[in-house]
Amino acid sequence: MLRCSCVMFQAASCPKGQTPRMVRLKSTEGCCKLCADLWTGLLPLVITKVIMAFVLFGAVWSITEKECLPGGNLFGIVILFISAVCGGKLVGLIQFPTLPPFPPLLGMLLAGFVLRNVPYITSAVYIDQNWSAALRNIALAIILTRAGLGLDASALRKLKAVCLRVAVGPCMVEACTVALVSHFLMDLPWIWAFILGFVLSAVSPAVVVPSMLLLQKDGFGVDKGIPTLLMAAGSFDDVLAITGFNTCLGMAFSTGANAELKERNHCIICSNLLPLVNIIGSFSLDEDLVIRRSFLLLGLSVFAVFASRVAGFSGAGGLCTLVMAFLAGLNWKQSKVGGVKKTQEILKTQMWDIFQPLLFGLIGAEITISTLDPKTVGLGLATLSTGLVVRVAFTFAMVLVAGFNFKEKVFIALAWLPKATVQAAIGPTALDMARRQGDAVLEKYGMDVLTVAVLAILVTAPIGALSIGLAGPRLLRKQMDTNLGNKCPQGEALSLPLTGSVSIPQALTIQNFFKKTVALSVLLFEIIVP
Repeated sequence: MLRCSCVMFQAASCPKGQTPRMVRLKSTEGCCKLCADLWTGLLPLVITKVIMAFVLFGAVWSITEKECLPGGNLFGIVILFISAVCGGKLVGLIQFPTLPPFPPLLGMLLAGFVLRNVPYITSAVYIDQNWSAALRNIALAIILTRAGLGLDASALRKLKAVCLRVAVGPCMVEACTVALVSHFLMDLPWIWAFILGFVLSAVSPAVVVPSMLLLQKDGFGVDKGIPTLLMAAGSFDDVLAITGFNTCLGMAFSTGANAELKERNHCIICSNLLPLVNIIGSFSLDEDLVIRRSFLLLGLSVFAVFASRVAGFSGAGGLCTLVMAFLAGLNWKQSKVGGVKKTQEILKTQMWDIFQPLLFGLIGAEITISTLDPKTVGLGLATLSTGLVVRVAFTFAMVLVAGFNFKEKVFIALAWLPKATVQAAIGPTALDMARRQGDAVLEKYGMDVLTVAVLAILVTAPIGALSIGLAGPRLLRKQMDTNLGNKCPQGEALSLPLTGSVSIPQALTIQNFFKKTVALSVLLFEIIVP
């Protein structure tokens, strides 16, 4: 009989002439169950995982050779992804009682920043600019697709005037304020000043939504529908900021007398490709329909973002993606096989959870301390602070006659502070395009925009999360029965699902979908690109 420290083994009886095999006996009284489980379960699993990792590395190395070694792109991407995930987990562990957790994106951003600025690690973790731009553009396509699917036609009709004011007013006012201040303080041209303005004017759903859900769960502000109001208005705020950014970006980089007309026609043509996606999915009755729809929509979105840059009118790609996703949501809500909610779930669980660490890690890796201009940082912070002050004041003014008391108005204004996801997605886009053109002046403008965007994330994300967590229980009235909530200030029901799952009163048929697609596309771009 053989004795392990905790588990006993003995040779099992076997026919004469054969090698005895070892069998595990029941644990003795002094046996540690934890060690027994470790020996029989965890240890073999770890060994298997390590062997699989070495086999995968060997296969990739035999194909790519230097790319997966230190200094190669694949090695850098893998190390950056692992570091960003670990950084996000560590920041997510920082929790205080009665406060929402810190957003993990801060840890992802700081992980990329550290990898970029530590001397010996920088040379080993190298990622080519083209690879970095491609990964960030894919993440941008995912964000735009989710934003477009989150819009809902019936929700637009049900939204009260206060929600529209909160969504549109602060966004536009902050964009104009930042543009004005940055033009005179940072010497940015007007078009680049408005690019920076729309980059900073978007609120972060990654910070606002979890904080609002936590307050809603505890019953704070539910009687007047404040969490629902802010979550619904946030999606429209982001779409408006992204639309303004893409419009200004197209104006900054498009050339020629007919550039604006070509950009508009390109978006309309791309948006009218969407009925093909719906028709292909309509004739399928199996359970993979939602997966195929998600793949087709995301594939067209990625194609639109990249093809627009190749064609020379880059601003059209983001607008096209928003319109395609919005029109897809209109039609897919009528599907009996699967709707927008399942598509959004696939995009989040299978795509965004992978590209979020890459996006924020790559954004952090774009900032180098040695090349950072202290003057740009100071002026950028001044521009950001001015925009935030004006945004908070204007948000407070927008809800003066909305039926809220003074404390609730203050909370709504403070809740509109955080910035993170949209800034990380669109912040480096202008810099990437300037690098492609090889213009040193435009690259400086793009780096200034990216620097201020990163500062906005580092400053407003934690401050916004803490402001919501601290001010919510103190400024909002608690309702014990949260099932009676989701009411607007006037007392009427305001049911606004975050995933856009409200049914459309008038069904869209395939016959009139083409007409509605063309009409809506022309209307949207007549408004957006006058």
